[in-house]
Amino acid sequence: MEKTQFENYFKNYYALVFRIAFSELKSHADADDIVQDVFLKLLLYQPAFESTEHEKAWLIRITINQCKDYQKNKWNNSTIGFEHIPESEKAYFKVPHVESDDTLWAVLELKESYRRPLYLFYYEDYSIKEIAALLHIPENTVKTNLKRGREQVKKLLDLSEHKRSQ
Repeated sequence: MEKTQFENYFKNYYALVFRIAFSELKSHADADDIVQDVFLKLLLYQPAFESTEHEKAWLIRITINQCKDYQKNKWNNSTIGFEHIPESEKAYFKVPHVESDDTLWAVLELKESYRRPLYLFYYEDYSIKEIAALLHIPENTVKTNLKRGREQVKKLLDLSEHKRSQ
C-alpha cells in the first residue's frame, strides 16, 4: 500500500473509527488505541476493497471486533467502567465533536445489543439492512433492538430530566 493511499484512508476514516471505538469503550485513550490497531491491521492485511462502501464496512467491522477483543482483556475486566462514574463527575468526560448530547450519553449507557444498532442508525446514518450486514444479525433483530433501545433511552432521559427538576 502506498503512503498516499494509506494517508487517504486515515484522513477519510479516522473520525468514523474513533467515534465507533469511543461509543464502544467510552474512553478517549482506549478509542485512540483501537484506532491505531485498526489502521495497523489495514496496513498489514492490505485488503482489496470492491467499493468505498466495502472499505467503510470493513473498517467498522474491524473496529467493533477490536473493541470486543479489548473488552475481553483481563485488565479491562478489573478496572472501573464509565457506567460506574458518579453523575456529578460525568461533566468532565466530553464526547468528541459534540458539545452536549444527553441522548448520546443515554445511548452509550445501553447494553451492546441496543447501543450498537442505535449508534449506527442515528449517529452514522446506516440503514437497518446495512446494520444487519455489519453486525451479522437478522434485519428483524435490528428492528427489535432499535425499538427496545429507543424505549430504554427514553426512560433514561425521562429519569435524568426528573432528577434535574427536583
